[in-house]
Amino acid sequence: TSWLGLDSLITRVVGGGVEATRFLVASGRRQLVRNLCFSRGVMIAFMTLTLFPIRLFFAAFMMLLAWPFAFIASMGCDEQEFEKPLSWWRKIVDILLKAIMRMMWLAGGFHWINVKGRRALPAEAAILTVAPHSSYFDAIPVTMTFASIVMKAESKDIPVWGTLIKYIRPVFVSRSDQDSRRKTVEEIKRRAQSGKWPQIMIFPEGTCTNRSCLITFKPGAFIPGVPVQPVVLRYPNKLVSSAYSVIGNLVLEILWLTLCQFHNSVEIEFLPVYIPSEEERKNPVLYANNVRRVMAEALGVPVTDYTFEDCQLALAEGQLRLPSDTCLLEFAKLVRNLGLKPETLEDDLDKYATRAMKMKKEKADLKEFSEYLEFPVSHTLESMFALFDENEDGIIDVREFVIALSVVCKPSKTLETIQLAFQLYQSENCTITEDDLAHILKTAMGVSQINVTHLFRAVDEEEKGKITYDDFYRFAELQPHFAEDYLYPDQMVAESGLETSCLSAPNGICTDFSPENAEDKNKPLQKKWN
Repeated sequence: TSWLGLDSLITRVVGGGVEATRFLVASGRRQLVRNLCFSRGVMIAFMTLTLFPIRLFFAAFMMLLAWPFAFIASMGCDEQEFEKPLSWWRKIVDILLKAIMRMMWLAGGFHWINVKGRRALPAEAAILTVAPHSSYFDAIPVTMTFASIVMKAESKDIPVWGTLIKYIRPVFVSRSDQDSRRKTVEEIKRRAQSGKWPQIMIFPEGTCTNRSCLITFKPGAFIPGVPVQPVVLRYPNKLVSSAYSVIGNLVLEILWLTLCQFHNSVEIEFLPVYIPSEEERKNPVLYANNVRRVMAEALGVPVTDYTFEDCQLALAEGQLRLPSDTCLLEFAKLVRNLGLKPETLEDDLDKYATRAMKMKKEKADLKEFSEYLEFPVSHTLESMFALFDENEDGIIDVREFVIALSVVCKPSKTLETIQLAFQLYQSENCTITEDDLAHILKTAMGVSQINVTHLFRAVDEEEKGKITYDDFYRFAELQPHFAEDYLYPDQMVAESGLETSCLSAPNGICTDFSPENAEDKNKPLQKKWN
């Protein structure tokens, strides 16, 4: 291999993760993979003992240095004060804080920040929409501009960091307030239309992705109907990417690996201000989609119709991790399109589960399914019905709908879903058979086929041919990784012998997020449970 080719391979393996490793293994370069992995481990170990502690100390020191300035500047300031032009002393504090924050990023290895385009004035664009959102390093443009952001209310109580957050006058969202979403949108709209507040910087994706595409934008930034300035972020790092989904989702792990890299690159591009048409002002979803399209073209990546909620579902930390070919993401999309609200989904689940138990295993046709859900027959309802119509005979088992809805509603609470499924399928003596368990797990994972024989036999220690939920619960307590051990052990080890999860999506975030899997949203829905 030429030196140029070897350098390219090193970049692909160290920065490209499992997919690049598989590529090399398939190419017959197993020894090269071992050598590269060893070299990478040695490099990270060396940086951990030398560069990492120094950088961490200076970054923490800079944050502590910024705290008293932010604290003093925030004292005694009411809402009216924020709407007035900055006084001379606050302008000085602004400059000092920006300089300190820049030194903090410098200590973290971001030696220079490449800025393209011109940041619009608040009078030109009251809202800055930033994408893709991939890690907490996306705070770099926030500290450069000191624009207001939307933050969880709990953030203001974090020592030191909370004071810095309050200084930039964020819009706080309270999880304990059921009406918080509406209040947040109203506050964004009020500030954007006032013409007096600082610009608001919003990450419309609402969650972190791996930058392979742009997921559906939340409409909050576009409801005010005012011009926005799209801002795109790029991290052209060659070795360790600063994205959540490259090495995993652990925040501390990403911080560690990034600080162990000698140089980290970031590029911030301010695109031209997007002025909405009259139709877009009336339709925030259309406005959001059009802005997303402009940003995707600038980034050279595709868009996908998957949302923040879909990512939560795909990345849930339950015992049953969704496989890459699951159709539950499609089902979740249909649930939203049908009109079931996330805030009332648990109540809806209880209602539908109770009705399913009263039906006593009776199947339903499309009309009966419509009456069961209390929704009129529509294209969305027909598509949902088709997902469960295994034999294409026009009837479905509504228990499967309840199980799928439970997974969407409680993605990380696997045992709660399985307990509900046992209640739906169990006989009079509270037991289920192997076939019942296969139906339950097949539906819970959104796949067409699954072999539960090994799992069922492991749970059925007395070989009675039937099990209770208590049996399953005791087994799950002793074997928390039962899915990996009994449902798909042959897929848990890659061809190279390196351990990797078969449940990870192709690019580490959500199913079909890779550019090659992007589908036209008008493509007919496919049944995947049959």
